[in-house]
Amino acid sequence: MFTGIVEELGEVVHVGHLHDAARLAVHGKIVTVGARHGESIAVNGVCLTVVDVDGEVFTADVMKETLNRSCLGVLQRGSRVNLERAVRADQRMGGHIVQGHVDGTGVILTREPAQHWEIVRLSLPKDLNRYVVEKGSITVDGVSLTVAAVDEQSFAVSLIPTTLGLTTLGLKQPGDPVNLEVDIIAKYVEKLVTRS
Repeated sequence: MFTGIVEELGEVVHVGHLHDAARLAVHGKIVTVGARHGESIAVNGVCLTVVDVDGEVFTADVMKETLNRSCLGVLQRGSRVNLERAVRADQRMGGHIVQGHVDGTGVILTREPAQHWEIVRLSLPKDLNRYVVEKGSITVDGVSLTVAAVDEQSFAVSLIPTTLGLTTLGLKQPGDPVNLEVDIIAKYVEKLVTRS
């Protein structure tokens, strides 16, 4: 489990394309401290299992299902990525419950800079719309955010300078794809209510 509080901005140092998968090597000075084989690190909001650690670089395999459901397939050498280690039970929960299981992808539609923040509007897949509510939580490329506005086809978030400076959301431009994970609680509530 993750919280959506990005620990560092990492960099892809190698992408090995396999027949139906990929192997990523990612530089991350913070997330590699004490990291071992089998541990989880979220890369742009996707929970990946560490295969190997070599200094400040970790390697993870990405299966075809993950490549199809996320934006990890567009990563290349030099791509910047949001990194977060799995949360420990004794840590503060700074964001919201994030599984690292991407529900779909969206695209940045517009960016509107203001004096102290920026409003970013993103496309929203139709099948995810019912889980997104104003003032609710959503994860965009692994970043826990509060929904500022939502309509049938898109939603908006307000990004503070810290988020703009410490995550890939400060670098992405209109047209760039992003990974989306909706609040898991909404999905469980829907299942319970529809079974009644």
